Amino acid sequence: MKKHPSRLLLLAGLLAVSAFAAFEAGSFAYTKRVETKLLAEPKPLAEASGKLAFAHKVKVEEVQGSWLRVSEGDVSGWVFAGNLAAAMPDEGAKLDNVSFMASKTTASAATRGLDEDVVKYAQQRNLPNAQADLQWLQDTAAGITEADVDAFLQESKKGEFQ
Repeated sequence: MKKHPSRLLLLAGLLAVSAFAAFEAGSFAYTKRVETKLLAEPKPLAEASGKLAFAHKVKVEEVQGSWLRVSEGDVSGWVFAGNLAAAMPDEGAKLDNVSFMASKTTASAATRGLDEDVVKYAQQRNLPNAQADLQWLQDTAAGITEADVDAFLQESKKGEFQ
């Protein structure tokens, strides 16, 4: 199977355009990223005016398309709607049996390598090329810069560039 770096860019674009709830001014939302940057303007490359932690409750002050001006106390700024959730995210959420929050993760779990686990998973599911596919993915991903992803999203009008 021939692999193309453009597939990763397409995948990144599709993931960036996650479905998000329709928020209204006056409603409340919760941050769903480990750290959510508040921007000075409703633009992807705007200067950051603050930041909020995971599962932080904010009030939606204004809506401009897929951008929301939110506030929490004296802190306010613009956030891409895809970075917020209508319901509070579960702080104890687990990803592949590893806790999402650092405070609930042991040092040994946080430092263990994932390659062996990925190969074992693939072998259990009869995926014979998993090691080669994983190596290709890592090599290809290493060659994709943040600027490449931003350019792709901007050109395709995806994610924060809608």
